[in-house]
Amino acid sequence: MNDRPVLLVANPHSRHGGEKLQPALDALQRHDITVEHADWQPENLTRIIADKAAGVRAVIVAGGDGTLNAAAQGLIDTGLPLGILPTGTANDLARTLAIPSDLDAAAQIIAEGRQRRIDIGVANGLPFFNVASIGFGVDLTRALTRDSKRRWGTLGYAMAAVRTLRRMRPFTAHIIQGDDVHISRTVHLAVGNGRHYGGGMTIAGDADIDDHRLDVFSLEVSNVWTLIRLLPALRSGRHDAWTEIRTLAGKEIEVHTRRLRSVNLDGEIRTRTPVRFTVRAGAIAVFAPAEDEPAAAGG
Repeated sequence: MNDRPVLLVANPHSRHGGEKLQPALDALQRHDITVEHADWQPENLTRIIADKAAGVRAVIVAGGDGTLNAAAQGLIDTGLPLGILPTGTANDLARTLAIPSDLDAAAQIIAEGRQRRIDIGVANGLPFFNVASIGFGVDLTRALTRDSKRRWGTLGYAMAAVRTLRRMRPFTAHIIQGDDVHISRTVHLAVGNGRHYGGGMTIAGDADIDDHRLDVFSLEVSNVWTLIRLLPALRSGRHDAWTEIRTLAGKEIEVHTRRLRSVNLDGEIRTRTPVRFTVRAGAIAVFAPAEDEPAAAGG
């Protein structure tokens, strides 16, 4: 490995961003990885990565899926490889790539230098790693305040979900795939690029982040109790047994709704319908364990 440093970014406003920064630095330095650290905000991270690109050999993100999403465009633009130190609440991309939650073990993966090229989903020109959602996922993001994430962590998701379920209302989505138009009366529509979302839920049983496709599911339920019955299937990604879960897959998907609806990308509300989804195959290189190694524990 060359002598140039890596650029370490950690979100100081995340639940663990401040307190995990020094342990992240320590873990990298124990593996003889020279580090340059930059202060940033989500709106300027793309520029910072571009400005630093000539002097660093990789970008290391100590954070969760929201911080990774903020770094995505800069990684695409510069071609720098990504290293992940999972210190967020959900850590779904790390879970998909079998990167362990232990910082020292995650730093070891970066030090070993093995890279895997992964796809990136794109929604109206904006990148996402894991999933885009419309409906319940957006409402959940709005209910999950920064304070509740800081205080309760993954339990905060459950608390916000209970509040959101009380207000759940179906809407009609037109899902366009080539010449086919699927009309879905849904409470939640998800377009997945990776395997996991929402703290370990599974987009599809056979989904992977380098399969060059998007996996779509729509929850066509009319009440909370049916949604609760579907939770085991949503957790495992085994949707085929349920008529209430409409699924399809493809490289290009469009979604139209009667009124404009917000679209959540990796836990951040970034765009609105109508929305065009595409996939960029092999867009980013990530330091990751060999694909036949056991999955990470703890995410």
